Amino acid sequence: MPKKTPFYDIHEKAGAKLVDFAGFEMPVQYEGIKSEHATVREAVGIFDVSHMGEFYIHGPEALDLLQMVTVNDVSKLVEGKAQYTCMCYDDGGIVDDLIIYKLFDDMGYIAVVNASNIDKDLNWILDNNSFDAEVKDQSDDTCLLAVQGPKSVETLQKLTDLNLSEIDFYSYKLGSLAGMENVVFSATGYTGEKGFELYFDKNHVDPEAVWNAIMEAGEEFNIEPCGLGARDTLRLEMGFALYGNDITKNTHPLEARLGWITKFDKDDFIGKATLQQKKEEGLNRKLVGFTVEGKRNIPRQGYEIQNSESSKIGEVTSGTMSITLNKGIGMGFVEKEYAEEGTSIQIVIRNRTADATVKKPPFIKK
Repeated sequence: MPKKTPFYDIHEKAGAKLVDFAGFEMPVQYEGIKSEHATVREAVGIFDVSHMGEFYIHGPEALDLLQMVTVNDVSKLVEGKAQYTCMCYDDGGIVDDLIIYKLFDDMGYIAVVNASNIDKDLNWILDNNSFDAEVKDQSDDTCLLAVQGPKSVETLQKLTDLNLSEIDFYSYKLGSLAGMENVVFSATGYTGEKGFELYFDKNHVDPEAVWNAIMEAGEEFNIEPCGLGARDTLRLEMGFALYGNDITKNTHPLEARLGWITKFDKDDFIGKATLQQKKEEGLNRKLVGFTVEGKRNIPRQGYEIQNSESSKIGEVTSGTMSITLNKGIGMGFVEKEYAEEGTSIQIVIRNRTADATVKKPPFIKK
C-alpha cells in the first residue's frame, strides 16, 4: 500500500492525477504538465516533495562519517550552507545523489536523499558508520514543499519576517512562516528558477495551513500546484541528473558530469581509489545533453543513440519535449568521441532515426 504525504487530501480535492511513485501516492499533474511548467518558468508554482528522505547525522565524528561516504568535501560546509554531493560504492558506481545541510550551533548535519533510495541509503550509511556518529531517519516526520519561480520570493515574503532576498543560492535560514515557527527556508530547487525548499516537522507545524497560506499569498501571481510531471520537464531543461535514469549504480560521477563535486584532494572516501584509476585511464563514455530536430520527435529513456553510420554509440537516459523550446531534448551516455558539443548524432525513435545535436546543458539560459 503506497504511503501518503500530509498533503494527500489537498491533492485529492484539487483533482490531481495521483500515481504510485517511490512507494508514495503522489500527484503527477493537476491542470496539466504544460500549464504547471509554464507557471514555474513565468511566475510561481508549489510542489509537494515530502516523499524525499531526511537523515539527521550528529555526534563527535559526524563529519568524518560524511567525509567517508560522500565524494564532495563536507569540511568546506559552514553553518547555514548546503552542499550537493553523491555517495559511491567501492567500484565508483553511484549509490545516490543528495544534499547535505550543516546545522546551526554545531548540531550536526541533515542529509536529504531521493525518495526511492531512503532505505538503501540509510542502510549504506549505517553499514559504513564505524565512527562516533548517530544517524536518525527523520523522513516520516519531515514535510518538504518546493516553491519555485520568478515570483517565489514575493509570494513567500508575505508570510515571513526573514529577508528572503538575502538568502544566497544553496544557503538557508530558519524562521517563521504564516505564524508557524522553525521552518527551514532553503534557497535550493530542481527547476532552475529562483525558489525555496521549505522543511518543517509535521508534528509541530500544520502542513495544510502552510500549503493554504502559500496558495493564498501567491494568488495574485496565479500560483499553481505542480506535480511530478512538470518537475521532470523543468529539471530536464536544466540538465539536472535524475537518479535511476541519468545516474545509477552502473554509472560513476566522472562520466556523469559530476567530476566537479568529486574531491580527490580530501582524505579517503568510498570509491576514491577506483575513481582515481578511472580518471587516470580516461573515460570511455560521457553523459551528454542533446536537442532533436523535428517537432514530433520526442526522445525517451532507453532509446538507442547512433552515429551517422547507424552504429550504436549510446543510449538515452532521459528525454522529453521541452515545453519552453518546443523541441525534443534529452540526455544520454555516448562514446567519448561523440561527446563534444555540436556533434551530430541520431536518436532511434520507433524504428526510424531523428537527427540530433550534442548540446551542453542547460538547454535554456537563466
